[in-house]
Amino acid sequence: MNVLTEGVELSHADLALLAELAKGVTVDRVGRRLDISGRTVRRRLRGICDRIGVATAIEAVAWAARRQLI
Repeated sequence: MNVLTEGVELSHADLALLAELAKGVTVDRVGRRLDISGRTVRRRLRGICDRIGVATAIEAVAWAARRQLI
């Protein structure tokens, strides 16, 4: 299932990734927790940033937090 906010669709996996980053977990550790590589985490994060129109992971986390998605 996906979440649609302001015309942007994020999957629950995307939100789980952002939630882990919001806790201060490193990208490599997020990958281990989600059973994917750190490189895949970075690629997915870049896709999330592109979809929501922000430049950095920190901005993506803030965007999701402001909308109470994480």
